Amino acid sequence: MTKKIHFMETVLRDGQQSLIATRMPTADMLPIIKTMDEAGYHSLEMWGGATFDSCIRFLNEDPWERLRQIRKEVKQTKLQMLLRGQNLLGYKNYADDVVREFVEKSIKNGIDVIRVFDALNDTRNLKTSIVTAKEAGGHCQTAISYTTSEIHTVDYFVKLAKEMADTGADSICIKDMAGVLTPQTGFELVSRIKEAVDLPLEVHTHATSGISEMTYLKVAEAGADIIDTAISSFAGGTSQPATESVAIALEEMGYDTGLNMSKVAEIAEYFNPIRDRFREEGILNPKVKDVEPKTLIYQVPGGMLSNLLSQLTEQGLQDKYDEVLAEVPKVRADLGFPPLVTPLSQMVGTQALMNVISGERYKLVPTEIKDYVRGLYGRPPAPIAEEIQKMIIGEEEVITERPADLIAPQLPEFEAEISEYAKSEEDVLMYALFPQQAKDFLGRREDPFYDVPVQTVDVKIDLF
Repeated sequence: MTKKIHFMETVLRDGQQSLIATRMPTADMLPIIKTMDEAGYHSLEMWGGATFDSCIRFLNEDPWERLRQIRKEVKQTKLQMLLRGQNLLGYKNYADDVVREFVEKSIKNGIDVIRVFDALNDTRNLKTSIVTAKEAGGHCQTAISYTTSEIHTVDYFVKLAKEMADTGADSICIKDMAGVLTPQTGFELVSRIKEAVDLPLEVHTHATSGISEMTYLKVAEAGADIIDTAISSFAGGTSQPATESVAIALEEMGYDTGLNMSKVAEIAEYFNPIRDRFREEGILNPKVKDVEPKTLIYQVPGGMLSNLLSQLTEQGLQDKYDEVLAEVPKVRADLGFPPLVTPLSQMVGTQALMNVISGERYKLVPTEIKDYVRGLYGRPPAPIAEEIQKMIIGEEEVITERPADLIAPQLPEFEAEISEYAKSEEDVLMYALFPQQAKDFLGRREDPFYDVPVQTVDVKIDLF
C-alpha cells in the first residue's frame, strides 16, 4: 500500500511572515490563487498570525476582505489560519465573548481549519476556541508549542496530546516555532503520539537551524499525516523547508504527496519575481536566510538571538551578548520553563537583558513578567520556585483559575467605542484586537480621497 503524506503550503502566511514581516499585499496573492487551489495541497495557510495586524498597520488593507477574496477563488483546498488561543491574534487574553465572536466570524468568512495554540501549552486557554470552532462547523487543530527543557520530554508532549484530544481537538499539530525539533526526537514523538491518539497529526518546523528537511523525513517515516512547507521562493532560513525539494525527496522514497508538481513549479515561477522585488526594496533581509546552528546549542530561537543582539547594539552593549545569551535559559528555568514563543520569547529575552544590564537579577522586572508570575497568562509548565516568586511579586497572591474567567464580557464596550466607524461585527473585532491601528484604518476608509502615505518602517519580524 502506498504511503501518503499531505502538504500544507505556508507562503501566504508563515512563509512570508518569517522572511518579509508579513508585508505581502493581497494583490500579489490573487493572480496565483487558482493555481494553488489546483496544486493538490491539503490546505493553504493564509490568515492569522501577524497577517491581520500587518494588513491594517502597513498595507492599508482590510484583513477580512483578504480572506473573502481568497475564499472566492479557492474551491478545492482548505483555508487555514493560526490563532493564539485566548490571545486571538494579539498579545493579551480576551474575554470569551470576543473569542467566540472572532472564531465564528473567521469560519463564516471562509476559514476551514483553525490551528490554535497557547504559549504555555495550558489547554484551559484553548477550550473556548475549540468548542466554538466545532460548533461553527470548522475544524479545530490544536498545536503543541514544542520546546526543549528538562521537563519537556517526549512523555510530557504525549500526555499533552492526549489532553488536547480529550478537550475536543479534531487534529493535532507539533508546532516547532524555533526549528529545534531534531530528527530522532521527531521520529520518537510522532510515533508515540500516533500510538496514543487516534487523530490526524501535522508537523510544523522552521529551517532556522539547518535540520528541518531531515526532521521531515523522519517524521514522515514515523507516520505524520501532514507537514508544513513553503514554496521555494519564500523557503529556507527562518521560514519552512521548500515544498518542491521535500516533495521530490518523499516521492522518491515511495510516498504519495498528492501534489501536482507542474502546478507547484508554476507557483514558484510566479513568486520568484515577487521575492526579488522585496529583496531589492530591502524588506527581505539576507540575514533571515542564514542557517543558525546556535539555535540548537543554546535552545534559543533564531529570532530571539538576532533581536537580542540588535537591542544590545542599539545601546552600545554588544559586548554583553554572550552574558545575556547565557542568562536566557536561567530566566526561563526560573519561570517554569515556558516555551520561547510569542509573547513569552520577548518577555524572557527582555528579563534576561534587564538582569545583565542592571547587574542584579530581578532588580528590574517588566509588568508582563509580573503578570505572568501572578498567573495571568496561564499555568507555567513547571512550578515557579517560591524564592523567585517573592523576588518578582513579593507576597502577592497567584491566581490558579483560568485567566479569562477573570475578564468580564468585552464586546459591548468595544462596539460602543468604535460605533462611529464600524459598519460590521468584523470591524468591531478589528478594533478589539488592534484599537489604534483599526481606528486609523476605519477612519481612512471613510474618506475616499485619503492619500495613503508611504510608510518607512523598521521591519521587525514576528517569527512566532
